[in-house]
Amino acid sequence: MRPKKTRLIRSKPKERLFKPVCGSLKDLKEVVLSLDELEVLRLSSLDSLDQNKISKRINVHRSTVSRILNSAHYKIADALVNIKKIKIEGGSCKIIEET
Repeated sequence: MRPKKTRLIRSKPKERLFKPVCGSLKDLKEVVLSLDELEVLRLSSLDSLDQNKISKRINVHRSTVSRILNSAHYKIADALVNIKKIKIEGGSCKIIEET
């Protein structure tokens, strides 16, 4: 297996944990969203960039962007539908200043 290519992240998350109002934090199952998944969601959904532009911004192939985006969508949907907390951490990323 090839090592993961370092992804360039331009936006540090301001929060690292989101949870439903119901239930105690310790009783909820969790979904872990990686920093690169959050960045791809941000670039795609909030900045309206296409996958080719995102791939250049985070320094990976376009097909990798597609896989990251699909994974992020699945995790967010799982957390919302199945009432899970969302923890943001990890990934093979380097945080750089926005230019």
